[in-house]
Amino acid sequence: MDWLNYHHLMYFWVVAREGSVAKACKQLRLAQPTISGQIRELEKSLKTALFERSGRNLVLTEMGRMVYRYADEIFSLGRELQDAIRTQPTGQPIQVVVGVVDALPKLMVHRLLEPILRLPEEVRITCIDGEPDSLMAQLALHELDLVLSDIPANPRLGFKAFNHLLGECGLTFFGTEDLATRYRAGFPESLDGAPFLLPSGNAAMRRSLEQWFDELGIRPRIRGEFADSALLEAFGQFGDGLFAAPSAVEDDVKRMYRVGVVGHQASLRERFYAVSVEKRLKHPAVVAMSEAARTTLFRP
Repeated sequence: MDWLNYHHLMYFWVVAREGSVAKACKQLRLAQPTISGQIRELEKSLKTALFERSGRNLVLTEMGRMVYRYADEIFSLGRELQDAIRTQPTGQPIQVVVGVVDALPKLMVHRLLEPILRLPEEVRITCIDGEPDSLMAQLALHELDLVLSDIPANPRLGFKAFNHLLGECGLTFFGTEDLATRYRAGFPESLDGAPFLLPSGNAAMRRSLEQWFDELGIRPRIRGEFADSALLEAFGQFGDGLFAAPSAVEDDVKRMYRVGVVGHQASLRERFYAVSVEKRLKHPAVVAMSEAARTTLFRP
Protein backbone atom coordinates (compact mmCIF):
# COMPACT_ATOMS: atom_id res chain seq x y z
CA MET A 1 0.00 0.00 0.00
CA ASP A 2 1.25 3.47 -0.86
CA TRP A 3 1.28 5.93 2.05
CA LEU A 4 0.96 9.67 1.66
CA ASN A 5 3.73 11.65 3.36
CA TYR A 6 1.86 14.40 5.19
CA HIS A 7 5.01 16.42 5.86
CA HIS A 8 5.55 16.66 2.11
CA LEU A 9 1.89 17.55 1.67
CA MET A 10 2.12 20.30 4.29
CA TYR A 11 5.14 21.90 2.57
CA PHE A 12 3.27 21.81 -0.75
CA TRP A 13 0.17 23.30 0.91
CA VAL A 14 2.12 26.21 2.46
CA VAL A 15 3.91 26.97 -0.84
CA ALA A 16 0.60 26.93 -2.74
CA ARG A 17 -1.05 29.11 -0.09
CA GLU A 18 1.80 31.61 0.10
CA GLY A 19 2.32 31.74 -3.67
CA SER A 20 6.09 31.13 -3.66
CA VAL A 21 8.79 28.94 -2.15
CA ALA A 22 10.56 32.02 -0.75
CA LYS A 23 7.50 33.10 1.26
CA ALA A 24 6.94 29.55 2.45
CA CYS A 25 10.56 29.45 3.67
CA LYS A 26 9.85 32.43 5.93
CA GLN A 27 6.69 30.83 7.30
CA LEU A 28 8.26 27.40 7.87
CA ARG A 29 11.76 28.68 8.74
CA LEU A 30 13.34 26.18 6.37
CA ALA A 31 15.87 26.56 3.59
CA GLN A 32 14.61 26.75 0.01
CA PRO A 33 16.38 23.53 -1.15
CA THR A 34 14.70 21.63 1.69
CA ILE A 35 11.18 22.70 0.72
CA SER A 36 11.82 22.27 -3.01
CA GLY A 37 13.18 18.78 -2.39
CA GLN A 38 10.15 17.79 -0.30
CA ILE A 39 7.75 18.97 -3.02
CA ARG A 40 9.69 16.98 -5.65
CA GLU A 41 9.32 13.91 -3.44
CA LEU A 42 5.57 14.51 -3.21
CA GLU A 43 5.29 14.90 -7.00
CA LYS A 44 7.31 11.70 -7.42
CA SER A 45 5.04 9.76 -5.07
CA LEU A 46 1.88 11.12 -6.73
CA LYS A 47 3.40 10.61 -10.21
CA THR A 48 2.26 14.05 -11.37
CA ALA A 49 3.51 17.64 -11.54
CA LEU A 50 1.91 19.98 -9.04
CA PHE A 51 3.55 23.25 -10.13
CA GLU A 52 4.64 24.72 -13.42
CA ARG A 53 6.70 27.77 -14.26
CA SER A 54 5.07 30.96 -15.54
CA GLY A 55 7.96 33.38 -16.03
CA ARG A 56 9.57 33.67 -12.59
CA ASN A 57 6.46 32.50 -10.78
CA LEU A 58 5.22 29.07 -9.77
CA VAL A 59 1.59 28.31 -10.60
CA LEU A 60 -0.46 25.25 -9.75
CA THR A 61 -1.19 22.73 -12.44
CA GLU A 62 -4.74 21.43 -12.77
CA MET A 63 -3.75 18.42 -10.67
CA GLY A 64 -1.97 20.74 -8.23
CA ARG A 65 -5.20 22.69 -7.70
CA MET A 66 -7.05 19.50 -6.90
CA VAL A 67 -4.34 18.35 -4.47
CA TYR A 68 -4.39 21.77 -2.81
CA ARG A 69 -8.15 21.55 -2.21
CA TYR A 70 -7.72 18.14 -0.58
CA ALA A 71 -4.76 19.37 1.48
CA ASP A 72 -6.78 22.34 2.70
CA GLU A 73 -9.53 20.01 3.92
CA ILE A 74 -7.03 17.61 5.50
CA PHE A 75 -5.28 20.28 7.56
CA SER A 76 -8.59 21.92 8.45
CA LEU A 77 -9.79 18.59 9.83
CA GLY A 78 -6.50 18.21 11.68
CA ARG A 79 -7.06 21.54 13.41
CA GLU A 80 -10.60 20.54 14.33
CA LEU A 81 -9.29 17.29 15.77
CA GLN A 82 -6.75 19.13 17.94
CA ASP A 83 -9.45 21.52 19.19
CA ALA A 84 -11.79 18.62 19.96
CA ILE A 85 -9.13 16.72 21.90
CA ARG A 86 -8.11 19.82 23.87
CA THR A 87 -11.66 20.52 24.97
CA GLN A 88 -12.68 16.94 25.87
CA PRO A 89 -12.74 15.95 29.57
CA THR A 90 -10.17 13.14 29.20
CA GLY A 91 -8.71 13.52 32.68
CA GLN A 92 -5.69 15.26 31.20
CA PRO A 93 -5.07 19.01 31.75
CA ILE A 94 -6.50 21.35 29.13
CA GLN A 95 -3.55 22.61 27.10
CA VAL A 96 -3.33 26.24 26.02
CA VAL A 97 -0.25 27.48 24.15
CA VAL A 98 0.13 31.26 24.18
CA GLY A 99 2.55 33.37 22.19
CA VAL A 100 3.56 36.51 24.09
CA VAL A 101 5.02 39.49 22.23
CA ASP A 102 8.22 40.14 24.16
CA ALA A 103 7.52 43.86 24.61
CA LEU A 104 4.37 43.19 26.68
CA PRO A 105 4.67 43.99 30.41
CA LYS A 106 5.01 40.65 32.16
CA LEU A 107 2.74 41.65 35.03
CA MET A 108 0.03 42.42 32.48
CA VAL A 109 0.55 39.02 30.84
CA HIS A 110 0.14 37.37 34.24
CA ARG A 111 -3.06 39.30 34.98
CA LEU A 112 -4.47 38.38 31.58
CA LEU A 113 -3.67 34.68 31.88
CA GLU A 114 -4.35 34.20 35.61
CA PRO A 115 -8.13 33.59 35.14
CA ILE A 116 -7.28 30.51 33.06
CA LEU A 117 -5.67 28.89 36.11
CA ARG A 118 -8.83 29.55 38.16
CA LEU A 119 -11.00 27.40 35.90
CA PRO A 120 -12.57 24.35 37.60
CA GLU A 121 -10.77 22.10 35.11
CA GLU A 122 -7.04 21.52 35.39
CA VAL A 123 -5.22 23.69 32.85
CA ARG A 124 -1.62 23.77 31.70
CA ILE A 125 -0.36 27.01 30.12
CA THR A 126 2.65 27.12 27.84
CA CYS A 127 3.95 30.66 27.18
CA ILE A 128 6.34 31.36 24.32
CA ASP A 129 8.02 34.79 24.14
CA GLY A 130 9.08 36.19 20.81
CA GLU A 131 9.00 38.86 18.15
CA PRO A 132 5.57 39.50 16.60
CA ASP A 133 6.51 38.15 13.15
CA SER A 134 7.91 34.93 14.57
CA LEU A 135 4.86 34.35 16.75
CA MET A 136 2.46 35.05 13.87
CA ALA A 137 4.28 32.44 11.77
CA GLN A 138 3.77 29.89 14.55
CA LEU A 139 0.12 30.92 14.83
CA ALA A 140 -0.32 30.38 11.07
CA LEU A 141 0.99 26.84 11.48
CA HIS A 142 -1.39 26.28 14.44
CA GLU A 143 1.47 25.78 16.87
CA LEU A 144 -0.12 28.45 19.11
CA ASP A 145 -3.70 28.87 20.31
CA LEU A 146 -3.35 32.65 20.35
CA VAL A 147 -0.87 35.50 20.50
CA LEU A 148 -1.04 38.23 23.15
CA SER A 149 0.05 41.52 21.63
CA ASP A 150 -0.04 45.28 22.18
CA ILE A 151 -0.72 45.87 18.47
CA PRO A 152 -3.19 44.29 16.03
CA ALA A 153 -1.93 41.69 13.60
CA ASN A 154 -0.62 43.08 10.33
CA PRO A 155 -3.44 42.83 7.75
CA ARG A 156 -0.83 41.88 5.12
CA LEU A 157 -0.03 38.59 6.84
CA GLY A 158 -0.09 35.61 4.55
CA PHE A 159 -3.04 34.09 6.44
CA LYS A 160 -6.32 35.15 7.98
CA ALA A 161 -5.82 36.41 11.54
CA PHE A 162 -8.43 38.02 13.79
CA ASN A 163 -7.75 40.66 16.45
CA HIS A 164 -9.79 40.38 19.64
CA LEU A 165 -9.45 43.54 21.75
CA LEU A 166 -9.19 42.48 25.40
CA GLY A 167 -9.20 46.00 26.78
CA GLU A 168 -7.28 49.25 27.16
CA CYS A 169 -6.02 51.53 29.90
CA GLY A 170 -3.85 54.58 30.49
CA LEU A 171 -0.25 54.73 31.72
CA THR A 172 1.15 55.24 35.20
CA PHE A 173 4.67 56.60 35.77
CA PHE A 174 6.76 55.05 38.54
CA GLY A 175 10.04 55.52 40.35
CA THR A 176 11.70 54.66 43.61
CA GLU A 177 10.32 56.70 46.50
CA ASP A 178 13.21 59.19 46.22
CA LEU A 179 12.71 59.66 42.47
CA ALA A 180 8.91 59.70 42.76
CA THR A 181 9.06 62.42 45.42
CA ARG A 182 11.51 64.46 43.34
CA TYR A 183 9.55 64.36 40.07
CA ARG A 184 5.94 64.13 41.27
CA ALA A 185 5.49 67.87 41.65
CA GLY A 186 4.80 69.54 38.32
CA PHE A 187 4.17 66.26 36.50
CA PRO A 188 4.36 65.81 33.52
CA GLU A 189 6.61 68.84 32.82
CA SER A 190 8.86 67.59 35.64
CA LEU A 191 9.89 64.70 33.37
CA ASP A 192 11.99 67.10 31.27
CA GLY A 193 15.59 66.07 31.98
CA ALA A 194 14.49 63.25 34.31
CA PRO A 195 16.26 59.89 34.07
CA PHE A 196 13.97 57.54 32.16
CA LEU A 197 13.85 53.90 31.11
CA LEU A 198 12.12 53.12 27.81
CA PRO A 199 10.82 49.97 26.12
CA SER A 200 12.65 49.04 22.93
CA GLY A 201 11.65 50.59 19.62
CA ASN A 202 9.23 47.84 18.51
CA ALA A 203 6.86 48.38 21.46
CA ALA A 204 3.64 50.33 21.04
CA MET A 205 4.29 52.02 24.40
CA ARG A 206 7.63 53.33 23.14
CA ARG A 207 6.00 55.02 20.16
CA SER A 208 3.22 56.51 22.31
CA LEU A 209 5.67 57.88 24.86
CA GLU A 210 7.96 59.44 22.26
CA GLN A 211 5.03 61.14 20.50
CA TRP A 212 3.70 62.43 23.84
CA PHE A 213 7.12 63.74 24.86
CA ASP A 214 7.42 65.56 21.52
CA GLU A 215 3.95 67.11 21.85
CA LEU A 216 4.78 68.47 25.31
CA GLY A 217 8.34 69.46 24.44
CA ILE A 218 9.68 67.14 27.13
CA ARG A 219 13.17 65.68 26.77
CA PRO A 220 13.84 62.99 29.41
CA ARG A 221 17.37 61.72 29.88
CA ILE A 222 17.17 58.17 28.53
CA ARG A 223 19.17 55.85 30.77
CA GLY A 224 18.28 52.56 29.08
CA GLU A 225 16.16 50.76 26.48
CA PHE A 226 14.80 47.26 27.09
CA ALA A 227 13.07 44.63 24.98
CA ASP A 228 12.12 42.75 28.15
CA SER A 229 9.67 44.69 30.33
CA ALA A 230 10.58 42.73 33.47
CA LEU A 231 14.23 43.75 33.04
CA LEU A 232 13.20 47.38 32.54
CA GLU A 233 11.17 47.33 35.76
CA ALA A 234 14.03 45.66 37.64
CA PHE A 235 16.28 48.58 36.68
CA GLY A 236 13.52 50.95 37.78
CA GLN A 237 13.28 49.16 41.11
CA PHE A 238 16.92 49.99 41.85
CA GLY A 239 16.53 53.69 41.03
CA ASP A 240 18.18 53.78 37.60
CA GLY A 241 15.32 55.81 36.16
CA LEU A 242 11.60 56.45 36.00
CA PHE A 243 9.43 54.12 33.93
CA ALA A 244 5.86 53.71 32.72
CA ALA A 245 3.52 50.73 32.94
CA PRO A 246 -0.18 50.12 32.22
CA SER A 247 -2.42 51.61 34.90
CA ALA A 248 -4.38 48.34 35.06
CA VAL A 249 -1.43 46.77 36.93
CA GLU A 250 -0.48 49.84 38.99
CA ASP A 251 -1.03 48.12 42.35
CA ASP A 252 0.94 45.07 41.22
CA VAL A 253 3.90 47.20 40.08
CA LYS A 254 3.98 49.15 43.36
CA ARG A 255 3.83 45.99 45.45
CA MET A 256 6.31 43.89 43.47
CA TYR A 257 8.94 46.55 42.78
CA ARG A 258 8.42 48.73 45.87
CA VAL A 259 8.13 51.92 43.84
CA GLY A 260 5.96 55.03 44.10
CA VAL A 261 3.68 56.74 41.60
CA VAL A 262 4.97 59.88 39.87
CA GLY A 263 1.80 60.56 37.91
CA HIS A 264 -0.93 59.23 35.62
CA GLN A 265 -1.68 59.90 31.96
CA ALA A 266 -5.05 58.56 30.84
CA SER A 267 -4.65 59.92 27.29
CA LEU A 268 -1.78 57.49 26.61
CA ARG A 269 -3.79 54.38 25.81
CA GLU A 270 -2.30 50.91 25.98
CA ARG A 271 -4.36 48.30 24.11
CA PHE A 272 -4.09 44.57 24.45
CA TYR A 273 -5.16 42.02 21.87
CA ALA A 274 -5.62 38.28 21.59
CA VAL A 275 -4.76 37.39 18.00
CA SER A 276 -6.16 34.09 16.74
CA VAL A 277 -7.03 32.28 13.53
CA GLU A 278 -10.63 32.12 14.74
CA LYS A 279 -13.14 34.86 14.05
CA ARG A 280 -14.84 33.85 17.27
CA LEU A 281 -12.83 32.56 20.23
CA LYS A 282 -13.69 28.93 21.03
CA HIS A 283 -10.99 27.49 23.27
CA PRO A 284 -12.56 27.42 26.77
CA ALA A 285 -9.43 28.75 28.47
CA VAL A 286 -9.08 31.59 25.97
CA VAL A 287 -12.77 32.48 26.33
CA ALA A 288 -12.35 32.63 30.13
CA MET A 289 -9.34 34.92 29.76
CA SER A 290 -11.18 37.25 27.39
CA GLU A 291 -14.27 37.52 29.59
CA ALA A 292 -12.22 38.20 32.73
CA ALA A 293 -10.21 40.90 30.94
CA ARG A 294 -13.33 42.75 29.81
CA THR A 295 -15.29 42.44 33.05
CA THR A 296 -12.58 42.74 35.70
CA LEU A 297 -9.12 43.82 34.56
CA PHE A 298 -10.25 46.56 32.19
CA ARG A 299 -13.57 47.40 33.81
CA PRO A 300 -14.68 51.01 33.10
